[in-house]
Amino acid sequence: MTKDRRYGNFSLLTSFGLLLLFLCQQVSLAAVHHQRISGSAGDVLEDNPVGRLKVFVYELPSKYNKKWLEKDPRCLTHMFAAEEFVHDFLLASPVRTMNPEEADWFYTPVYTTCDLTPNGLPLPFKSPRMMRSAISYISTHWPFWNRTEGGDHFFVVPHDFGACFHYQEEKAIERGVLPLLKRSTLVQTFGQNHHVCLKEGSIVVPPYAPPEKMQSRFIPPSTPRSIFVYFRGLFYDVGNDPEGGYYARGARAAVWENFKDNPLFDISTQHPSTYYEDMQRAIFCLCPLGWAPWSPRLVEGVIFGCIPVIIADDIVLPFADAIPWEKIGVFVAEKDVPNLDKILSLISPEEVLEKQRLLANPAMKQAMLFSQPTLPGDAFHQILNGLARKLPHDPQIYLKPGQTVLNWTEGPAGDLKPW
Repeated sequence: MTKDRRYGNFSLLTSFGLLLLFLCQQVSLAAVHHQRISGSAGDVLEDNPVGRLKVFVYELPSKYNKKWLEKDPRCLTHMFAAEEFVHDFLLASPVRTMNPEEADWFYTPVYTTCDLTPNGLPLPFKSPRMMRSAISYISTHWPFWNRTEGGDHFFVVPHDFGACFHYQEEKAIERGVLPLLKRSTLVQTFGQNHHVCLKEGSIVVPPYAPPEKMQSRFIPPSTPRSIFVYFRGLFYDVGNDPEGGYYARGARAAVWENFKDNPLFDISTQHPSTYYEDMQRAIFCLCPLGWAPWSPRLVEGVIFGCIPVIIADDIVLPFADAIPWEKIGVFVAEKDVPNLDKILSLISPEEVLEKQRLLANPAMKQAMLFSQPTLPGDAFHQILNGLARKLPHDPQIYLKPGQTVLNWTEGPAGDLKPW
């Protein structure tokens, strides 16, 4: 069981820090009335997309989607599962149209993360060929792709580095976004400014986290938040980064080396059975980058009211046009990790309480979940809101008869082989 870091036990706390901790410990979410989130982000959080757009869902042979689920149902439980659940959601959604001539958007259901290793990790190496094959299929069976070469199409690509289709950043950058997707809108978990794997206009979404599992683990809101900083996960990835400087760009290693003996930091590689409960006993939850900048801890922190401490330079966060991350989280530059204890201790009690009030807003939590069954304002609806806000399409996306822009022979030679 995780040991709590109780405030009163440490004489090394300054009086200011002690006051901060005491106040945070005494405020339970039961006593915090959630408030409406306003501003440039927040005003649109509760928008209803129904009636604002229509989506046509291509019917593809099952080898592109459902066959993979039959082969390995683990695809429905890992953090890349958004592509499967978005497909199911759209099939039953009131925004779906059976008449493609009236569609605003076209969706191609391809499960590119459902080819799993024995350890349950997605293998991205076949994904480019699989996606190219699917695009070839829709472009020869319907006329709509060819009108825009994907300009009014969207694809869900929840790989570590989206449509770059590789789990190692260096190789993902070398590959770049799959050329045939360059005109399409990508719905992806990866988001980082000034990065070749984040195409302009992409919709960044949270990773999948099982709603029922988390919601079944709530503890009484009156439980004191008796842990100052909490983290469970890898600090080093010895198998893939034996020298220790590449994984998480060294940020996780810096957390461990600087704070493994700090009594305010409850950090470990061990993942206890009380993980979700522990997050609800913590004030701050670290959300450092790993191989990619995004992490399920962002979702877990919001759901459990633990202020996310985001350590990932230039990260683009999920639904950033609707969720006011700067108001609910704390951003720490990777180079400043050695000063993390000072940075967090200097946050005023008032600011901590304000972040907790915002995190207590049910709409905030709902936006991070791919709910089953779907609920108003959940992640599915936030995706639709993002698509609706892109309408009407720029007339320039429509090509002249016979005009082509994309190069079907562009890309690594291995990607061009038949799938």
